[in-house]
Amino acid sequence: MIHDDDILLIEPKPISRSESTFLPEVFKGLGTTLKHLIGSVGRGSRNKTMCYPEERREDIPVEDGGLHKANFRGVHRLNRDEDGRVKCVACFMCQTACPAHCIHIVGEESPWDDREKYPKQFDLDELRCIYCGMCEEACPVDAIELTPVYDIVGLSRQEMVFDKEKLLAVYDQTVEDKPM
Repeated sequence: MIHDDDILLIEPKPISRSESTFLPEVFKGLGTTLKHLIGSVGRGSRNKTMCYPEERREDIPVEDGGLHKANFRGVHRLNRDEDGRVKCVACFMCQTACPAHCIHIVGEESPWDDREKYPKQFDLDELRCIYCGMCEEACPVDAIELTPVYDIVGLSRQEMVFDKEKLLAVYDQTVEDKPM
């Protein structure tokens, strides 16, 4: 039960007549815009726009001198185990945790003795993905990871749906990179 002396009432400070018109705040915003305009034109400083793909973004902060970028999530990969098999055990936790519902897994009985299931089909729609990293966090065997690769291109929507083979190919290309 909440007692009356536990409740704290906060009275907002009344605003003045000039503040109620919002004009001072509008002029502050216009001043900030003018300051940035004069700063970029007057000093001749380099524009922040880059001509991708001729220019590539290489100024992403690097964590601890390693190969991966700090706080950056790129294209997904499915990891392999020591025997070169897919590490996924088809537990469906990444599919369940995904808020964008971009992962689709079809599990099947495993031909190997060390696990019950493996993914017969594993599809991940990179266009639908929001790169939140929830799939990576949910995976109990660290089978799915986000890589520092950010320049993926597809000419159709179907090319951007990564199946199991394509996700394993990304692993083969980025196996030397540290995981995020």
